[in-house]
Amino acid sequence: MHRRDAIKKVALLLGGAFSAPTLLAMNRWEQVALFDESNFTLTDLQRKIVAEIAELILPKTSTAGAKEAGVPAFIEMMLKDCYAKPEHLSFMEGIAALEQDKFLEMTATVQTERLKKVEAETKTLMKSGFKGVPFWRLMKELTLLGYFTSEVGVKSSFEYVQIPSKFELTKLKPNQKAYAY
Repeated sequence: MHRRDAIKKVALLLGGAFSAPTLLAMNRWEQVALFDESNFTLTDLQRKIVAEIAELILPKTSTAGAKEAGVPAFIEMMLKDCYAKPEHLSFMEGIAALEQDKFLEMTATVQTERLKKVEAETKTLMKSGFKGVPFWRLMKELTLLGYFTSEVGVKSSFEYVQIPSKFELTKLKPNQKAYAY
């Protein structure tokens, strides 16, 4: 099975966790004519901002964080390969605003507060009939998708059983991970 097929299946299993444009982007990646890849590139500073945001969304604790799972590179690849110009523009505008605010120079607490403000603005924006997918929605969806489809993310979050036995309900013990087959 190819990674893209696995990602689509995981997205469907997670139900409404991903927006329709994200699911559609995974289906249309072969239609190269829709995308202008030459216009979507991140600078080193923007990559650092993406990495820091991803790590704030899924920080390293007793399990791997977003950076360790390779989520920042996944986000850039997905945006470049699977999304069209409206999402590219939306994402770049969001990163540019954080770059202008000197996001990387902020303390973790201030960064978190700034991202909460971005999230509130995104909710208002989506209620107003925004076309495409706003920056924050893309950032959160792709962070979760990248993490939970990575080997590190799956092994950190689920009890992996390579050759499962029969399918049956299992009572989990306290703090036991769910099973992934």
